Amino acid sequence: MFDVIIIGGGVTGCLIARELSRYEVKICLIEKESDVAMGASGANSGIVHAGYDPKPGSLKAKFNIAGHALFEQLTRELDVPFEKKGSLVLAFDEYEEQKLIGLLENGRVNGVSRLSLLSKDEVLAMEPLVSDAVIRALYAPTAAITCPYSLTIAAAENAAANGAVLRLNREVCGITRQNGVFMIQTQSETVASRFIVNAAGIYAGVISELAGAESCAIKPRKGEYLLFDNTVLKPESILFQAPGKLGKGVLVTETAHGNLLLGPSAKDTEDREDTAVTSEGLSHISALGMRSFPHIRLKDAITQFAGIRAVSGTHDFIIEPSEKQKGFIHVAGISSPGLTAAPAIARHVLNLLSGEGLALEEKKSFDPVRKSIPAFARLPVSERNALVKKNPLYGKIICRCESVSEAEIIESIRRPAGATTLDGVKRRVRPGMGRCQGGFCSSAVLEILAKELGRPLQDITKNGGGSYILTGKTK
Repeated sequence: MFDVIIIGGGVTGCLIARELSRYEVKICLIEKESDVAMGASGANSGIVHAGYDPKPGSLKAKFNIAGHALFEQLTRELDVPFEKKGSLVLAFDEYEEQKLIGLLENGRVNGVSRLSLLSKDEVLAMEPLVSDAVIRALYAPTAAITCPYSLTIAAAENAAANGAVLRLNREVCGITRQNGVFMIQTQSETVASRFIVNAAGIYAGVISELAGAESCAIKPRKGEYLLFDNTVLKPESILFQAPGKLGKGVLVTETAHGNLLLGPSAKDTEDREDTAVTSEGLSHISALGMRSFPHIRLKDAITQFAGIRAVSGTHDFIIEPSEKQKGFIHVAGISSPGLTAAPAIARHVLNLLSGEGLALEEKKSFDPVRKSIPAFARLPVSERNALVKKNPLYGKIICRCESVSEAEIIESIRRPAGATTLDGVKRRVRPGMGRCQGGFCSSAVLEILAKELGRPLQDITKNGGGSYILTGKTK
């Protein structure tokens, strides 16, 4: 029996698992997909928001500010990209200018430091490539970028290295309670736990109903993105536009890995699995992106994707213990700024669990440090030569676009919470992330996965489930 089961392998769930692994507590994280970071945590903008947008007094405001303060140390411990870029919210008319004034006041009430309104000349001096139609901008120098899926994977690895158990490919289909113990049923097994943390994203409402806890009205909202080659022109800052009813609007930013990212759209949907991109959505974000940054060339786009955000009926986070089911903790509706807020949410959940009766005795052996797999392509020549001398597989380049070696791919599979699919390897060490999007390297990665996992080639999938790539041998 476990002390705590966390349902949901997004960034919030994985950081909660990592925080719990600091203590002498038996932890299990259950995720219905084949890997962590398969939902919104793998398909978002990667922005560490300054905190001027959330409504003052809301949980979003509270945890945005608290989470932002933790991010630099967290990413240092987990060896994950983090770069302070600063953000500009651009206004192109007087109506949007008034929105900036409102955001400035919001930010000051929330406690965001160093916010300021810039004139057109000041904006163009800072970002000469921004549209000349801009009239003012809100500048937030504390905004930053990170890699959302790298952070999620790093947290899962660190939690697993410190004793947490990860159970992937386990969709929860039933929850009962016997003698004060939760029994969580999946397709393949039943596991018992004294406490449940519901961090199931867009399925948080479903999990709450299964447990007999309070109803959580969670609505899916789709956001589509365009990703561009890393050789294109990019702004120095994160560029936002004045927000609308459905979110912060379309942004233009450099990613943590040097690509240009454009998006997201915002469209409410009834389908929790609707991650298809549409010509309508891509046209919408392209037009708005070019309004801010006219140097975008659509021919330089290398891929597109969509993510589903979990929006609560209250338009705020839902983070509280259930009044109906003692020991059941709601962590629901974690839409933007959920990534920024996640480190602070994780710490707060520990307080809630303690209040529900979980004893938290510090684990002396806890190690907060997780080192990433060395990115061979970014190392100095002397370090590359040393790695090749130590392990010749570093000299065998599998992905030419991103210069990813066989040694990196093998380590991504062998690590705690290691990759088992093509996309799992892609998120960890980037084969298939370049201009050809895996057109040349996928077959080689497939063979490495099959060999390392001891499975037939035709059993390896792109991203779990039925996403098989091969059907069998032809000769």
